[in-house]
Amino acid sequence: MVQLNNIIKTYNEGAVLAVDKVSFSVSEGELFGLIGPDGAGKTSIFRILATLLLADSGTASVNGWDVVNDYRNIRNNIGYMPGKFSLYQDLSVEENLEFFATLFGTTIKENYYLVKDIYIQLEPFKDRRAGKLSGGMKQKLALCCALIHKPLVLFLDEPTTGVDPVSRKEFWNMLKRLKEQGITIVVSTPYMDEANLCDRIALMQNAKIMSVETPENIKSNYKKELWAVASPSMHNLLTDLRNFELTESCYAFGDSVHLSFKEQRENSRENTLSYLESRNHSGLEMHRINPGIEDCFISLMQQ
Repeated sequence: MVQLNNIIKTYNEGAVLAVDKVSFSVSEGELFGLIGPDGAGKTSIFRILATLLLADSGTASVNGWDVVNDYRNIRNNIGYMPGKFSLYQDLSVEENLEFFATLFGTTIKENYYLVKDIYIQLEPFKDRRAGKLSGGMKQKLALCCALIHKPLVLFLDEPTTGVDPVSRKEFWNMLKRLKEQGITIVVSTPYMDEANLCDRIALMQNAKIMSVETPENIKSNYKKELWAVASPSMHNLLTDLRNFELTESCYAFGDSVHLSFKEQRENSRENTLSYLESRNHSGLEMHRINPGIEDCFISLMQQ
């Protein structure tokens, strides 16, 4: 449904490289995630696929339509939700939805089954101006407007950024239900925990794709032992572990430090604890853990 081949995009007459030879494909009915921090190039890719931006080189297509030559077909058959709330803030919830339905030559009634689960939550506020909605409600309205014409592919650019955790969870539950209806979904997010909710993900950093795989395969490709170390003095712990001769990678992660070693040794844990105790650390906790997507992302960055 979506295909990119060696897409390159620059800004400021080539001074800024936003997308660097990016290639990936998305299958029909797949929930595909572009995962990476701000500035990785995710939004530029979305705008190219939505025919709002021309790539410097490379090719891209949606449902077999070329993003340059067949842009009209693409625009009529995709739903696009940009990162910034872009609906008419002085129109009500219902007026925004009616406007977008009319724009695509359809009605709310015709495709109501697509947005029903989402719109039920918005219905008590249907007469409220969009600009007066909460962040989570704005995102739900934007999703309804992107769906009302029954698109083949749904492009969602960081839809949960700035949204509270409860609304984030609700939003992803909605995406799962939409996927069950056969809609292909491409979503971007800077939140690593959301990567586990996708069928496949592309990890992005500095305009490049580092890996395209299922979340489980990415985690299984992490071959080193990973340890969580905690101490009452976390700042000193992080500093001392970075100076430890056996340390390969060390970074703060919540209430612990995630640590990997240059070499696998049977007594790595004992040597580490002995070293830390010699640095006046007490109340130490250290145990093996399974890597998460964020650990894999950091490892790929270092490579």
